[in-house]
Amino acid sequence: MKQTVGSIKVYMKYLKDFGYMSIIETVTDVDNTFLSRRELTCNFAGLAGKLKKLEAIDMITKEFKLDDKVVIPMRLKTHVGKPIVTGTFYVYDDDGLAKKHINPTIFSRLEKTKAKQAEAQEVPAEETPADDTKVNAEDSSIEEPKKEEKSE
Repeated sequence: MKQTVGSIKVYMKYLKDFGYMSIIETVTDVDNTFLSRRELTCNFAGLAGKLKKLEAIDMITKEFKLDDKVVIPMRLKTHVGKPIVTGTFYVYDDDGLAKKHINPTIFSRLEKTKAKQAEAQEVPAEETPADDTKVNAEDSSIEEPKKEEKSE
């Protein structure tokens, strides 16, 4: 097993652009040849309470240049009284091996979070036509009682 300890990388801005400095410090980097995966443990300084799993995956992917690999966040732990989050990530070469080794509930939670994020991005685009439809539906419902009164 190969271990690397102690590299520090400073990120000023990334996808979400929180507007403040965050530091990724690599605590351990273990190449687990028995399970065919890489196990990363990193500290995220200044992101306690603000870091989400998908954002952490993006940061780790960019930091270690893992574009074509599967990164699974196993644990994000916030330290009490400190603005530090410690994250444990497993990096697999292919998706099949990851699904074989890791509990399926972790994958279902990640998929649910990705679906919510995709839905949140689609909603603002669809909101404008939906508002017009609601107004038209209200207008038609106002007209309907008048028609009913006449038909009786």
